[in-house]
Amino acid sequence: MTKNDLLETYKRFTEATLNNLILPVQQQREDKIPPGPRAPEVHIMGLEDFSAAKKKAPYIFHQVITARDWWTPGTPRPDSQATVRSVAAVYHLNSQEGQLALLEIFERMRTALLKHGVIGGQFKLDYSEGIEYLIYPDNIPPFYAGEMITVWKLPLVEREVKYGKQGYSNIKQSGPGGHSCP
Repeated sequence: MTKNDLLETYKRFTEATLNNLILPVQQQREDKIPPGPRAPEVHIMGLEDFSAAKKKAPYIFHQVITARDWWTPGTPRPDSQATVRSVAAVYHLNSQEGQLALLEIFERMRTALLKHGVIGGQFKLDYSEGIEYLIYPDNIPPFYAGEMITVWKLPLVEREVKYGKQGYSNIKQSGPGGHSCP
């Protein structure tokens, strides 16, 4: 559940960070009145319906794209991290304004992440991995998209070991790579 918790926490953090960034929304055929501008919607692991991606703009979604656990010799517990890809899309009739709106999303996110460094009191941005974002060069007006990559250090997983007559206190386990696990 840790990675799910990371995504839910990152979603709330993003909503708070972008809540006052009001962007245009494309009018749909079924709309009787033009929709008003709004803050980007935030989703996790993608949109519910990717065929409606243009209707959803502005939006951002976060998805875990890689995750790993590793043991450092001499440490009692594994370290864990997750790489999160954040895809943002905006709609704007003015090409320059559309690209600037997308840049504004990423700059607000980057600034907030660097300022806080920890979200939800347990997920730490890995500063050594940096924050990287790309505005797609082949955007087709009036839609503009890009992505940001962040790497997160996850909370330690505590081992559950039974001790005593019915426990496992006398059993040595071998971890990955043949290392003994405490």
